[in-house]
Amino acid sequence: MEQKTFDPDGVGVDNGTYFGLPFEPETAELVIVSAPWDVTVSYGAGTAYAPDAIIEASTQLDFHEPLAPGAWCRGIATADVDYSLLDESQRLRGDAAKVIDHLEGGGSPEDDYVVRKICRVNEGCAAMNANIGAQAARWLDAGKLVGLVGGDHSTPYGLIRALGERHAEFGILHIDAHCDLRDAYEGFEFSHASIMFNVLRDVPAVTKIAQVAVRDFSEREAALAASSGRVVLFDDLSLAAAGFRGETWDTQCLRIVETLPQEVYVSFDIDALTFENCPHTGTPVSGGLTFNQAVWLLDTLTRSGRRIIGFDVVEVCPAPDERIDAITGARMLWKLCGQTLKSNES
Repeated sequence: MEQKTFDPDGVGVDNGTYFGLPFEPETAELVIVSAPWDVTVSYGAGTAYAPDAIIEASTQLDFHEPLAPGAWCRGIATADVDYSLLDESQRLRGDAAKVIDHLEGGGSPEDDYVVRKICRVNEGCAAMNANIGAQAARWLDAGKLVGLVGGDHSTPYGLIRALGERHAEFGILHIDAHCDLRDAYEGFEFSHASIMFNVLRDVPAVTKIAQVAVRDFSEREAALAASSGRVVLFDDLSLAAAGFRGETWDTQCLRIVETLPQEVYVSFDIDALTFENCPHTGTPVSGGLTFNQAVWLLDTLTRSGRRIIGFDVVEVCPAPDERIDAITGARMLWKLCGQTLKSNES
């Protein structure tokens, strides 16, 4: 379908793109890259199927967006999905699951059987990172904004590194139930639980990470967050306590945003939201933000004059008999696209 014949008030178009939009990556302002991958998930698998599920759910979304009116008209395009990633994810998932079962059963991580499988998984994850990094670099170098739909939370690493090679300094607004500050969790260097540890280690351009809605993290992660001058933790209980004492959510959002530099990447793990929004996500945790609280935080970021230079939506886990996870993922993706374009208005 050509853009000139596209009817935004008509029936959603099932054309294999996010939101059924008619834009091509070469002419759109924002390009969405997909990462169908969930090799290292440690509790519930299935988020590798999120890109397809979100594409399907997104076609029943209406286009009126009061917080970013008309932003989509500047072009939101879908890059071709590399399904070889899904094939490799399925192959390596078996190795990772055997490692996890071995460790949870009290086995040693030094056993040769486990070491060989960890090595294969780490090599495969490094190749995935290179794939996503190359896709991101292609569109960034063409002057596009780039967002990513995962997949598990390991998948944005390549995009964040690509941005780190092109920006002198930026921050990350990390909205998540977890800190993801573990060093090679379960032996997997690029675990979904290690993304922010790896960013701190490998992307010096990231000068600040504001972590919001975190409510399940280890003592070591808490110590790293406290000792690092680059991490500011707004854990879920502290945010709730501030609300109990009378601080409005609007004021809390302003306080969060003020910790970030002028350019910001948004990393959105769907498990940051309350359970009813994402009941099948891989590692659900009680508590969290409402959908509208998350949207208000994103809008506060944009209203502050900061520029969103990229984003991801990860850990959406579709279920065969329920659509709410994909519906929530599609709508959060829509909000992020609108806010990103709005923050980049010339």
